[in-house]
Order: sequence, then structure tokens, then C-alpha cells
Amino acid sequence: MIHSGSGEGSTPGTERTPRVAAARKLLRRAGRDRSGRFLVEGAQAVREALAAGPVHEVFVTAEAAERHPELVDAARTGGARVLFVTERAAAGLSGTVTPQGLVAVCDLIDVPVAEALAGAPGFVTVCAGISDPGNVGTVIRVADAAGCDAVLLAGDTVDPHNGKAVRASTGSVFHLPLARDRDAAGVLATCRAAGLTTLVADGRGELDLHDPATTPLLAGPVAWVLGSEAHGAGPELLAAADHRVRVPIHGRAESLNLATAAAICLYATVGARAGVAPAPNRPTGVAGA
Repeated sequence: MIHSGSGEGSTPGTERTPRVAAARKLLRRAGRDRSGRFLVEGAQAVREALAAGPVHEVFVTAEAAERHPELVDAARTGGARVLFVTERAAAGLSGTVTPQGLVAVCDLIDVPVAEALAGAPGFVTVCAGISDPGNVGTVIRVADAAGCDAVLLAGDTVDPHNGKAVRASTGSVFHLPLARDRDAAGVLATCRAAGLTTLVADGRGELDLHDPATTPLLAGPVAWVLGSEAHGAGPELLAAADHRVRVPIHGRAESLNLATAAAICLYATVGARAGVAPAPNRPTGVAGA
């Protein structure tokens, strides 16, 4: 049977326990930036965090520990401090209506843009000014699934360490390099310097995503630029990008939501690369094909 103490005694920690109170500050970006750490909630995300390491602390309720004893064991084996807490304390560390009772404290995982683009990347996603954390997390998840080499978060894009973004990524934040830079135009310039053709998804773009003439472009090294939900990438990035690519709408829908458009664009790139020989010094598979 799993011990249900707090790690400092037999009584589960409460929202007033110092370690819980300190962790709660990580729900805000200022607290994350100040401490260099963030919260990861839920079994799948915590599992990925433990695999990526390091994890500093794990807060868990007795019920969650009974559901996921393997994660408690893995946390202890990996050197994380496991603190059993009350349901109310766990809820205070959660940004959801139905807390899962399992929260990990990890180091921030973003890297400089130059580091994310090291090693001749061939397939990159750029989030430019995306304000909804759920959309950012979903785009990271799609980019991971499509085999992207990195996700760059440019301009005023929401922090990828935001709890909702982490949950929406279902652990994908730990699978590929993430980089943040407020200079969105500079990010595109860095992509171009790394040999990537920059493509902005835009409903009025001069290129049709499904035009066969676009396929050779998609088969090469590309950075897809996805703009904000309401305003797109904005005039500066539309002008700075190499091409603007539209997803054709054949019915009467006014537009596609961001996550859907991202999936269509990234998987069109995957499809264009099917059967294309790998570039020199690139691994085989979706990302390098």
C-alpha cells in the first residue's frame, strides 16, 4: 500500500503547506520566469515529464497515487520529492474544473532560437502572436505528430509553459525543442538563415496548398508560420515571409480554426515529402524525409 503522508510527516499537505504555496506561484508566468520552473498536471503529462527529466517535486493525492502507483515509483526513483497532499491542495495547483490530483514541478524547457534551429532543421512550426494557450498546446501536439524538428513561439505568443498549453499538448512539449523570442520578424530571418523557406498560412495567400505546383516547395526545408486566431500573422510577417499559402475552402464555412488549419498545413508537408529522398545529413522518417 502506498504511504499517504506528505513527505514531511504522516499528514497530507494542505494549500498552506510551504511547498504547496511555493508551487502555486508557478501558475502565473511571472512566477515561472522568476523561478525557472513550471507545473505539469495529469498522468500523461507527468509521465512524459519523468521520462524527459529532471522533475523536482511531485504533488499527489492518495486517490491519484492509487490510480498511478507506477508514476509515484518513477518519481522517487528519478530523485523527485513526492509530497502527498489533500484534494483541496491539489485543486489549488490545477487550472482545470476537474483536477487529476497529480502535479509535477519541472525546469522550464524552452531554449534559444539558434539552439532550436541547430543541426540543419528541415521542418519547423512558428507560432506568431497566438494568444490562446489551448491553441498553442494543440499546435505543439500536431507539430510533434507531424515530425517537426522544432516549434518557435514568436512575438506575443502565449507562454508554452502555461498550464492549459501543457495539458493541450498531452506531453508533446517534452518531445521537441521549443524556443521563444518576441522579435517575430527576427525569428523568420533566423529561419531563413538556417535554410528554411518561410510559409505563412493565410486565407488570401498567392499559393494554393493543394495546387500540385506547391508540392515541390513543401517537400523542401520549410518553416510554417501560423498567426493569431483573430488577425492572422499580421502585415509585417506576411511581407517578411517567402510565400503566403491558403487552405482552400470548398464549402460555405467562413474559415477554419487555427488548430485545424495547422494540422492541414503540416500534414500537407508530410504528404509532399512521401517518397522524397532524405536530404544529406538528415535522419530518415517524417521530419527529415
